[in-house]
Amino acid sequence: MTTTAPPLAERAATDRRPALMLTVLLIGQFMAMLDITIVNVAMPTMGTDLHASGAALQLIVSGYTISYAMLLITCARLGELLGHRRLFLLGVLGFTASSLLCGLAPNSLTLIIARFVQGAAAAVMMPQIMSTIQKQFTGTARTRALSAYSAVIAVGAVAGQIVGGVLVSADILGTGWRPVFLVNVPVGIVVAALVPRLMPADGPRGARKLDLLGLSIAVPSVFLIVLPLVLGHQDGWPAWSFLCMALGLALAALFVRVERRVARRGGDPLLKIDVLRIPGVATGLAALSAGIIAYGGSLFTIGLHLQSGLGDSALRAGLTFAPTGVAFGLCSFYWRRLPDRVHHLLTPIGFTIAALAYAAVAFTLDTGSSGGARLLIELAVLGFGMGIGYSPLLMNSLVHVPTRSAADASGLLTTTVQLGQVIAVATFGSLFLTLAGQREPDASAHAVATTLEWLAVLLLLGALIAALLARTIVRARRVTG
Repeated sequence: MTTTAPPLAERAATDRRPALMLTVLLIGQFMAMLDITIVNVAMPTMGTDLHASGAALQLIVSGYTISYAMLLITCARLGELLGHRRLFLLGVLGFTASSLLCGLAPNSLTLIIARFVQGAAAAVMMPQIMSTIQKQFTGTARTRALSAYSAVIAVGAVAGQIVGGVLVSADILGTGWRPVFLVNVPVGIVVAALVPRLMPADGPRGARKLDLLGLSIAVPSVFLIVLPLVLGHQDGWPAWSFLCMALGLALAALFVRVERRVARRGGDPLLKIDVLRIPGVATGLAALSAGIIAYGGSLFTIGLHLQSGLGDSALRAGLTFAPTGVAFGLCSFYWRRLPDRVHHLLTPIGFTIAALAYAAVAFTLDTGSSGGARLLIELAVLGFGMGIGYSPLLMNSLVHVPTRSAADASGLLTTTVQLGQVIAVATFGSLFLTLAGQREPDASAHAVATTLEWLAVLLLLGALIAALLARTIVRARRVTG
């Protein structure tokens, strides 16, 4: 006798599969985002335990994002050539192994090397997430997936501060800071086991090749720009730092020319520069850069001030950011419930609110006090502004990207996010450390206030750029409607 149970069960499993796949992808993303900021509140403990210099601590923080940013575009292309599932699984395994190495590192040099490896593994993993979302989800489902993607970015960055504070303060079995890395190991093993079951197998990939010439120019270009930004403050901005940055910028210009020439000749460039001509992409990436740099810079500098300037514990410093993470995460996910007619305005409005919140936090911390409840409210407003601005920005930047350009757009977007984190830590971290090093009372309070004021200006610039993106969207609607 025939029964309908098996077809219904099979259909239910099929309906759940995209959601389960997205969950696994986002867990991987969460791990990668967590490790960008999880070390911030652990830095004082690491410095004491490993006898690390200021430059070594900055490399422990930024080494991860340096290698991450250098390899993202390349790994986005490799995912297209070798398969997104294969690359994502490889990245998860590499990330898990390098996290174990970080947690067991006997000295600062080993930890720095392990962090570079960990960042490289994250670079292998992360572009596959956005590319898979672009290819496996359409319409409303894609919008929901992108909202979840941006919510994880928001929550992951702040959760790193909180989880780091909890783990360092717990001092599990006397291990101090080491669990901030070791916590990734069991999670990574579970994700790696689920990937073959939930991610679809990759189809035929044709005969496309990797652009080795573009790769040989792109990687040193990013490295030469970022490394001096990280080490410049510690070494007093020597001449070599400016020379390296100039050379890096020259290589970046050469990279653009080479990629355009490869494309004109019918080859397979590492990055299709033409993707920037898609409506909304270039403007969206510019606004995204401003937002990410401002957000990353604030997390780094406020975290340092709370511990070094005010003497807060790692746990208290981490929990201070909880209102930001909660507000950012909730708004990132639920902004779609607002009327469609205002979606294009959310980013300029949200960034403006966040900029005003930065100014308010700067005023509060400049007094030299911890701010108490007032600071927590201001940080919640900051998270609200970033939340209603960030997710719509991702959607509006990618809304016109065709499936064939998904890998290029994914590489550009994730590179923008992570390179923005590097620039935030290197540039505004250096500004804070320079001002905080002055031999004056309340130097740290003045340093964090000044840094936040500049971050507010940057975010206002991002709001203006987002307003241009909003105008582009309105024009596109008029043409299509």
